[in-house]
Amino acid sequence: MSIAKEIAPHLPYLRRFARALSGSQASGDAYVVATLEALVADPASFPRDVPPKPGLYRVFLQLWSSVGLNEMAPSADVERSAVERNLDALTPRPRQAFLLRTVEGFSIEEVGEIMMISSAEAAGLVQSAGQEIAEQVATDVLIIEDEPIIALDIETMVEELGHRVTGVARTHREAIALVAKKRPGLVLADIQLADGSSGLDAVNEILGSIDVPVIFITAYPERLLTGDRPEPAFLITKPFQPEAVKAAISQALFFDRRAGRKAA
Repeated sequence: MSIAKEIAPHLPYLRRFARALSGSQASGDAYVVATLEALVADPASFPRDVPPKPGLYRVFLQLWSSVGLNEMAPSADVERSAVERNLDALTPRPRQAFLLRTVEGFSIEEVGEIMMISSAEAAGLVQSAGQEIAEQVATDVLIIEDEPIIALDIETMVEELGHRVTGVARTHREAIALVAKKRPGLVLADIQLADGSSGLDAVNEILGSIDVPVIFITAYPERLLTGDRPEPAFLITKPFQPEAVKAAISQALFFDRRAGRKAA
């Protein structure tokens, strides 16, 4: 089987990882394109000591490290907290390991294979990053989710991280009403809601009036990973792991603050 056929099923997920790592769709996609170009130029560089998906991520991270991080520097005139300065000091490799484990779902052993380190080193990087990234400035979170049990699980995770839940919306209309009452600093949204309305439409309407980071939590990620329109940098697939949701929350707030925005 050709390399192209082997890696094709994994490209949407690599793009998700790249966007989460870089903080923007344009930057993440540029790194993915560069990875594919490198493989076309040198097919022999594709590793054969691991399965295709970890191999693809390994090539990506090798390229990422070789050209330097494309980080979003905060504006000089933005007042920044001690927590934000600490986040700026977070080294790249712990964040890479953290995303590979909690967002992409690789085992610790696979994280080690991708980053070409031991499993013990990979576990240490994940733990280090998790502790630092979780130290976020508390913010108000709106949850758009029509399943009560799932909404409760998400609410619990949000509060465990030290954030406040402004409300849980089951429909497009409820979401807009809750935003009118209290502006959130973060939105967690499903895309298919109870009354047949769309969480995606609700989010688009919210973003028309306020600038806020959004994490989609959905059983239908393929509806958002099409490449035909702007896509979310943070996307969690149901059924989800609590660690993945917590990681995405910290990452979304991390990049939002690095871009110089202020949460409500």
